Amino acid sequence: MEYKESMFEKIETTGELGEMMVRPSITYWADSWRRLKKNKIAMISIGILTLIIFMCIFGPSFTKYNFEVTDTFNMNLPPSSEHWYGTDSLGRDIFARVWVGGRVSIMIGFIGTLLVIFVGCVYGGVAGYFGGRVDHYMMRLIEILVSVPYLVMVILISLYMGKGLFSLVIALTITGWTEIARIVRGQVLQIKEQEFVTAARALGASPGRIILKHLLPNTVGVVIVAITFKIPGFIFAEAFLSFIGLGVQAPNTSWGALAAAARENLRFYPYQIFFPSLMIILTMLSFSLLGDGLRDALDPKERQ
Repeated sequence: MEYKESMFEKIETTGELGEMMVRPSITYWADSWRRLKKNKIAMISIGILTLIIFMCIFGPSFTKYNFEVTDTFNMNLPPSSEHWYGTDSLGRDIFARVWVGGRVSIMIGFIGTLLVIFVGCVYGGVAGYFGGRVDHYMMRLIEILVSVPYLVMVILISLYMGKGLFSLVIALTITGWTEIARIVRGQVLQIKEQEFVTAARALGASPGRIILKHLLPNTVGVVIVAITFKIPGFIFAEAFLSFIGLGVQAPNTSWGALAAAARENLRFYPYQIFFPSLMIILTMLSFSLLGDGLRDALDPKERQ
């Protein structure tokens, strides 16, 4: 009986091993998503960002007040059931203005990030692939751009192109791509001598095809993490420039412009600066925490 039981145990163990051997393999992205879902802070950040974006799109339609309409009989009202976030010094509804301003701030964050990711990936990919003198001179150009004070660059562009959304995006992105270029260059230098790149080169693939089809796709992980840190960086930069008067101009508004307009009444009506500031803090914090979660989830060393 003991012999039979041990045989059955062996059969069961063998069956378990067989199930483990035939278990379908999980892809890199599926495994990364599985690990990201285990990160509660990252998932909470995704929920907060989803809610903020939803409110920026549909929030102004939840109130009957237009964000541009002034009302001299209802100036500087505190939050109430009629005006959920109160009114400003011109009687405009702050709830509507916060979410309309959020559209501008988040739009600048996404557009600026897409521009710097595109330029940085192409520039860094070319520098890393060709190396040598090409890499040397391209990196020296980056060092020259980075050495120019950021605020001086913004002021010069604003004076030349005028104040507005277009000039603001140009000012924010003119040197913002340099960090991405350095990251992509470092990744390309690591993988350009691997077998699949050598095989593509031996088959006659052009440098452009190798960079676009083989090298850049292998940098997607670090680029995605960089995106989650770049977006809040652009949002904060826009808020800072709007706060000092170099950003979004009336009649447009943004979270930074709302905070700048409310600073004069900070002592008497603090709620006017509280809500736009809260949105900036929540957005930046959520993107930063999501970036930390993605960095851990996309790390190949953590794959099981």
